[in-house]
Amino acid sequence: MGDTQSEDTMNGHVEDINGKGTAEHDSNMKEEEIDGRFSRRAIMVVFLSLLLDLLAFTMILPLLPSLLDYYAQHDKGDGWYSMLQSGVNHFREFLGIPDTERYNSVLFGGIIGSLFSFLQFVASPVIGAASDVYGRRPLMMLTMVGITSSYVMWALSHNFQLFVLARIVGGISKGNVSLSTTIVTDVSTRKTRGKGMAMIGISFSLGFIVGPMIGALFARSAAAQGGAFYVQPALFALFLAAADVLFVYMYLDETLPEEKRAQSFGNSFKEAQNLINPVSLFCFSAVKKTTKKDMSMLRLLGFIYFLYLFIFSGLEFTLTFLVHKRFQYTSIQQGRMFVFMGLIMALVQGGFVRRIKPGKEKRMAVMGMVILMPSFLMIANATTTTLFYAGLALFAFASASVVPCMTTLVSVYGSADQKGTIMGIFRSLGALSRAFGPVVSSAVYWAYGASTCYIAGSILLVVPLVLFTMVKPQKMD
Repeated sequence: MGDTQSEDTMNGHVEDINGKGTAEHDSNMKEEEIDGRFSRRAIMVVFLSLLLDLLAFTMILPLLPSLLDYYAQHDKGDGWYSMLQSGVNHFREFLGIPDTERYNSVLFGGIIGSLFSFLQFVASPVIGAASDVYGRRPLMMLTMVGITSSYVMWALSHNFQLFVLARIVGGISKGNVSLSTTIVTDVSTRKTRGKGMAMIGISFSLGFIVGPMIGALFARSAAAQGGAFYVQPALFALFLAAADVLFVYMYLDETLPEEKRAQSFGNSFKEAQNLINPVSLFCFSAVKKTTKKDMSMLRLLGFIYFLYLFIFSGLEFTLTFLVHKRFQYTSIQQGRMFVFMGLIMALVQGGFVRRIKPGKEKRMAVMGMVILMPSFLMIANATTTTLFYAGLALFAFASASVVPCMTTLVSVYGSADQKGTIMGIFRSLGALSRAFGPVVSSAVYWAYGASTCYIAGSILLVVPLVLFTMVKPQKMD
């Protein structure tokens, strides 16, 4: 009798335990399903938002040479363009460089492009720190409103100073890209994060395929109508940006709960200051929990990344000026050039780079750098569009492969609570190189011509390539 009661009692306990375990399992399954839906929704919102933003942003690329020519003709007297022109002339005379006025627009463009990147370099850490305190959604809305305001100023930029102010506002507000990456990190796990980051990459490829062509089409249409050619593309960019603000407001949920946020700006801003100090960036000073060997590799990879992007971004920026001067490309032809490059990049990223086996990233990055060297030589000596486009194809392949592979190599370093710091420093080095690369390359282009500029770039690529052979990648988990 007693044994029977004990057995019944034990069975009851087992059933209770099994019942609780089943209930907990079902509850966990439901939570994972809800989290999965939330993650997919957030990533899709980020993808569509970035696509709208990049369509508007890339429209100006084929228009920039013509824009500078326009302001050279219409912003005379005491305007900013004339002041900058005077400074360029003094610089040329000081160095004893022959008068090469036909290249002035290249130097102007390099300065504007570098200013935009430098502002991103300065603003992004501050925006990131603010999002740690107030959440991602409010800061995303703030940056998008700033971007929209910059397009309003562009549409009204009847003089050069207003155009420059529009680019300043746009550069300060461009923290939405880094915020998008942070949002994907918030809502994804280690297993799903790669897919989320891939969606961001796809949005960039699509934006750089379609955006320039849209800008070129609007420019041709406006020119045919006899109006100021920049107004129509600026208004369309404004429409896309306003639609993006509305879309984010309606569909982006907060991804950083209040209980996980920083309590104040104190520590966050101190860290932000460390992340914009160039010396600290190259030394990865903000990274505390790592071995000497890993720190040595991080510093080496960071320096290689800076050198590579310094050369690459500078020559990339001068492409539109090269075809504008050498082949007399119209805006629509420049748009087709960007579409060609974007298609190759999308094909390489989607069909090749995504399938690289873990541990093979260094080999792929080295291959991309090696391919880029003859690409520069082909572009330097191209007298026909056939040779030029062959060089562009190799250029696009390198663009689609080197940086993603280097990013993957860096991402394996550091503990889980240091990943954001390491990747943030890595991205900041890229922004810094893009701030100075276009100025130097544009100055060389302006002073010595396209052939010398691109041949020098091909030779200088030997430096990061040789340094890359010293990298010993850390094995992935």
